[in-house]
Amino acid sequence: APGHRDFIKNMITGTSQADCAILIIAAGTDEFEAGISKDGQTREHALLAYTLGVKQLIVAINKMDTTAPPWFEERYKEIVKETTSFIKKVGFNPKSVPFVPISGFNGDNMIDESTNCPWYTGGKGTGWVKETKAGSSSGKTLLQAIDAIEEPARPTDKPLRLPLQDVYKIGGIGTVPVGRVETGVIKAGMVVTFAPAGVTTEVKSVEMHHELLTEGLPGDNVGFNVKNVSVKETRRGNVAGDSKNDPPKGATSFNAQVIVLNHPGQVGAGYAPVLDCHTAHIACK
Repeated sequence: APGHRDFIKNMITGTSQADCAILIIAAGTDEFEAGISKDGQTREHALLAYTLGVKQLIVAINKMDTTAPPWFEERYKEIVKETTSFIKKVGFNPKSVPFVPISGFNGDNMIDESTNCPWYTGGKGTGWVKETKAGSSSGKTLLQAIDAIEEPARPTDKPLRLPLQDVYKIGGIGTVPVGRVETGVIKAGMVVTFAPAGVTTEVKSVEMHHELLTEGLPGDNVGFNVKNVSVKETRRGNVAGDSKNDPPKGATSFNAQVIVLNHPGQVGAGYAPVLDCHTAHIACK
């Protein structure tokens, strides 16, 4: 996600569908400090990820080739110390978070171990260590840290819930809603209901990454073609469910755990924020 407040809405939509977040931190002089400052995006992105249910985190400390001197171990340690402090406040357990010094521009420690930081990758180098309830793992590259992500439980036995990320109109095919299956299963021939739009239709086909699927399971980012529904009838933020098995319905009220960002100091009558809930963004009062 872009690290700019103007694009925070897109970041929230994407993050609400993720199993793990990779927090990219710039190590350059003053860049890290700007990122974690009051107006920076580093803290806010970490907080949003945790609030949206992403409980696994990897921290990649980028631009290590631009520190003074390049690949300066003390600068890396300073950033790890500061970052550990604020991700702990957010709610993450720092022991379960791999920290990897990288240079995305030069490819250091992305896939292969770099020779520029013997203090990290060398024989006595620390590398990263991750400790969770499932056990411990270690490594020295970002790819290894990604491979160590623990796959969460995929609830296929629950009713279908699929928050829409977007709805496309594709020539020769028709209306194609896309999103990530959160619970349940979606397959061709199923009759789905979109809430709160109240639209019911048949699924003609299900695809993932341009490949036809017999069924979409929790965790899958799918596109599915629907019959006789125009793009205007359903939109991002709607939730698809199986019309025959506890379909989602609009509610007049619901209980939620809420986090308020960038509030005006106090919340009172007339305050009109935007509520973000899974992929929906709704202005409220």
